Amino acid sequence: MPKLDYYFATISPFTYLAGTRLTDIAARHGLEVVYKPLDIMGLFGRTGGIPPKDRHPNRQAYRLQDLERAAKKVGLPLTLKPMFWPTNPAPASYAIIAAQNAVAKGADGNLGALVHGIGRRCWADDKNIAETEVVAEALIEAGFEADLTDSGLLEGAETYAANLEEAVARGVFGAPFYITEDDQRFWGQDKLDDLDLTLQGKL
Repeated sequence: MPKLDYYFATISPFTYLAGTRLTDIAARHGLEVVYKPLDIMGLFGRTGGIPPKDRHPNRQAYRLQDLERAAKKVGLPLTLKPMFWPTNPAPASYAIIAAQNAVAKGADGNLGALVHGIGRRCWADDKNIAETEVVAEALIEAGFEADLTDSGLLEGAETYAANLEEAVARGVFGAPFYITEDDQRFWGQDKLDDLDLTLQGKL
């Protein structure tokens, strides 16, 4: 089965606004999605990006308008200034890594739903995705065990760090970011249609 590498940040609003469309695209094309959560602020620092709070006010104002329009286009609720943002993205990222490892070993659970559920808690439900209880809610909702992360913290931390290094080496500079096996790269949830068309051989 061909693979698609998916680099993303659990605290990114654009990761949230991708919804579950990647899951649908992967199903249509018989793709295995490899989920690679990473430290977006670390990525910015390594690739010339600027954290939102440090951007010029003009860019900050545009970002809010762009987010609002993007949310309306995909029909998802969005809080433009969440109560718990930014927050520590690592705990939720470790949970996703643990869930992916569990699925590889035959466990049930929906990884796409887990990623989206974590994003929704941050960007629509005003919850702190750095809190154990909030991550556990998302795990249960997606069909995983609530305490899945507990036994894999070290592996989660190592994989999380490795994902950042790999992303930089492969040309990633933002999130969400999708890379096909033949190194076609797509940045942003608004490029999912382009990804789909490329997989169809139309682009």
